[in-house]
Amino acid sequence: MVKVALTGGGTAGHVMPHIALLPQYRKLGWEVFYIGSRGIEKELATKAGLTFYTIQTGKLRRYFSVENFVDIFRLVIGIFQALFLLFRKRPDLVFSKGGFVSVPVALAAWVLRIPVVSHESDLTPGLANRLIKPFCRLIFYCFPETEKYLTGVRSVAAGIPVREQLLRGDREQGARLCGFDATRPTLLVMGGSSGAERINAALRTLLPELVTTWQIIHLTGKGKAIDFKHPSYAPFEYVNEGLEHLFALADLVVTRAGANSLFELKALAKPMLLIPLEIASRGDQVDNAKSFAAQGWAQVLRETDLTPDTLRAAIEKTRAEAPAIQERLRKSGSGEGIAKVIFDYLHKVLELK
Repeated sequence: MVKVALTGGGTAGHVMPHIALLPQYRKLGWEVFYIGSRGIEKELATKAGLTFYTIQTGKLRRYFSVENFVDIFRLVIGIFQALFLLFRKRPDLVFSKGGFVSVPVALAAWVLRIPVVSHESDLTPGLANRLIKPFCRLIFYCFPETEKYLTGVRSVAAGIPVREQLLRGDREQGARLCGFDATRPTLLVMGGSSGAERINAALRTLLPELVTTWQIIHLTGKGKAIDFKHPSYAPFEYVNEGLEHLFALADLVVTRAGANSLFELKALAKPMLLIPLEIASRGDQVDNAKSFAAQGWAQVLRETDLTPDTLRAAIEKTRAEAPAIQERLRKSGSGEGIAKVIFDYLHKVLELK
């Protein structure tokens, strides 16, 4: 039996592609387990039924901080913990999704001569994937522009695996969850698992006007609910169970530009208005959004330009362009073959082991 160690964490985006591939692992009869920190990966992986092992790790900061010196020791401890765990479990393969916890695991796997494969979701590789690149046999990527950043390592364009559950949404059931009319136009506004305060603030100003035209589903982020009540406004702090039905109900989506969300919405052919995280970020979402806009798959509003007025105008422009955007998304492919591409190459790595 093939045994695979999964790793990656820090955000839901580093975990959900792993979870999306679980049905395929189980179909093949492969044994999988997860190595992570005490972050969101532990919650999501254990909920998906994976055996989870916790190691210590440091945060990878791009600025000077005293904590960087403390985290060096955490990283060293994490490497020894990963070495012990991998030596004991002896997986045939380590599959990383990036995030700071993947660094000690990839290094330990390299020491033990266990093949490491990684997946980069964003257009520009994150710091963790840049650090572990020398230890990888193969890196999957999603955006065509990413290939130029992966010189010196074998790389394959694969896209992001999408949870099968998201493809089975029901519009009527989504309407029941929100108390909405399934025949009316519905706008979904979301800002990732942690919400988006700037988007929430601009939306709050527009809500009295928008609810005269739209039914609005608002994923506010945990602890970021806003004070507005109306029969055409349905706020949720965070949704996991039933998200597929909310997606099915949505006719237009306003969202950040995290790669996972982009490829999920692409697979569903949902017209998108992207407001990429720009302030206090490395700019990866800006690059993601530019790529989708260049291919005609979305409209973009820069966060630095975000006001209630610009948001209103961008929503209306996206609504006017929605049929053309949706047609281009449908022609681009559903993404259902992504898992096959990934597993074909995982088999090749195992054969070369």
